[in-house]
Amino acid sequence: MDMKIDCPVCGVKNGAISKMDTTNIPYFGEVIETSITCPHCGFKHSDVMSVEKNDPAKHTLTINKDNLNSRVVRSQTSTVSIPEAGIKVEPGPKSQGYVSNVEGVIERFISATHRAHALYNEDEESLNNIKTTREFLESILDGKNEATLIIEDPYGQSKIVDLKAESVPLTEEELKTLKTGFTILDQEDLEKEKQKVKDEEDKEE
Repeated sequence: MDMKIDCPVCGVKNGAISKMDTTNIPYFGEVIETSITCPHCGFKHSDVMSVEKNDPAKHTLTINKDNLNSRVVRSQTSTVSIPEAGIKVEPGPKSQGYVSNVEGVIERFISATHRAHALYNEDEESLNNIKTTREFLESILDGKNEATLIIEDPYGQSKIVDLKAESVPLTEEELKTLKTGFTILDQEDLEKEKQKVKDEEDKEE
């Protein structure tokens, strides 16, 4: 479904196009893919949302030439990493959600190394690190290496769809370290918060 909306960035009335599509992902369920694009200012945003309620989870898969086509659902709130390549992408204001496959995720990382190369074109050490990372990622696509793909999502909106993928609940400690993790307070923290509120109320009196 497509519709025109006011651009949230430049404000042009009916200047942006909002799209929403529903897709059924085997072993995961129905997801809604949304996107907003504005031809006036170039603003782009996309996300993927699961129709079903899911628990916070960590998904792991050893990736190689045999599972490059395995489906990957990545929401804008998830952290994606490939430890062997030294890559970790955390969610931020410009994070994009997408439905792709393992090969597509690797290609996104390779594209990121090209952009990084332009930013650090005068830093020889950084350029060497970027080159090493890119060559390692390319070697996975060529079937010469394998690595670990990890997706951590505090809202349970992501998934690696492969029979060999492992999915485990995120612990409270893991949730605390994620950029968009839930704020989890233990009993001691709760008591401190209650006391803080009480002290402020006493001051007002």
